[in-house]
This record gives sequence, structure tokens and C-alpha cells, in this order.
Amino acid sequence: MFYKLILSILIAGVLSTGFASDSGSGSEIEVYFSPHGGCTDAIVSALNGAKQTVLVQAYSFTSAPIAKALAEAHRRGVDVKLILDKTNRTRNYSSADFVVHEGIPTWIDTAHTIAHNKILILDSQTVITGSFNFTKAAELHNAENLLVIHDPALAKKYTENWLRCQKQSEPYLGR
Repeated sequence: MFYKLILSILIAGVLSTGFASDSGSGSEIEVYFSPHGGCTDAIVSALNGAKQTVLVQAYSFTSAPIAKALAEAHRRGVDVKLILDKTNRTRNYSSADFVVHEGIPTWIDTAHTIAHNKILILDSQTVITGSFNFTKAAELHNAENLLVIHDPALAKKYTENWLRCQKQSEPYLGR
């Protein structure tokens, strides 16, 4: 019975918001789940701590808190850039126009049928990824996951991919 209790406590800890671990490679990993698991707050917190660069790839992007945090980072002098799926050109409530009007360089990935990435790369140190779309529905209603991985080597690989995608994308100037 005691072992079942300990196992239950460990499992509950893993499934709780903000679980952090060391993967053994020197990477620290935080994990979040939705609905109501703090995914949006984790992203906003990370963006608030960004000092130099933020690269974003997003499929669905309607989250006002994330868009505002990107704009605040941009105003602080952080080099913020986005690549979005082409549906953001016409999607109602897309935050694409908001960030463009804030002066943030934004591209539309036209090379792929669906640009289904959900990625943020911060300061060449941290990768945020998972199934979590940058939307209110993902935070409040969907079963989603989010990983915050502090690993410069991984961030470098994601940055290289981001740059490849940017070359295949078209600048977005807003509607």
C-alpha cells in the first residue's frame, strides 16, 4: 500500500503544471498540460525573460497574452520574428495583424501545405514546443502539451530549421 501511495504521488507530480527535470544531457525540461495547465503563462513568463532574440513558428496564433508578450519583448529591444501558417492571413482573430502593426517582422510559410509548428526559440538557449497552439482554446479547452527545454545545442538546431523556413516564406505586411 505504501508503494502505491508513493507511486501515486510521483505520478501526480509528473502530471502537475511546471514539472521540471534534468534529462541527463544537462538540459532542464519543464512540462505543462492543458486545459488550464499554465501553458500560456509559461510562454508569457519565458517571453518576459527574453533578453536578445525570440523566433516563433506558429500554426494557429490567436492568443492575446502571447501576442502582447511578444510586443512587449520587441519594445524592450528583443529581436522578435515570426513565421506563421498561411491560414493566419485570413483567420478571424489571428494575432498576425497585431504583431505586424507592432513592428514585428512576420512571414507566412507558403512552402508547406500546413505549417503546423508550434515553436519559440529564446536567446539561443531555450526551445518551447509541443502540441500547444498559441490560442485561448488550447489553454482552456483542448488536451495539449508544452515543453520548455533549456538546451543551447537543441536551440541551435531549431534556429537552423527556423532560418530554412524563413527563406521559403513570404513577408506578411498585414491586412
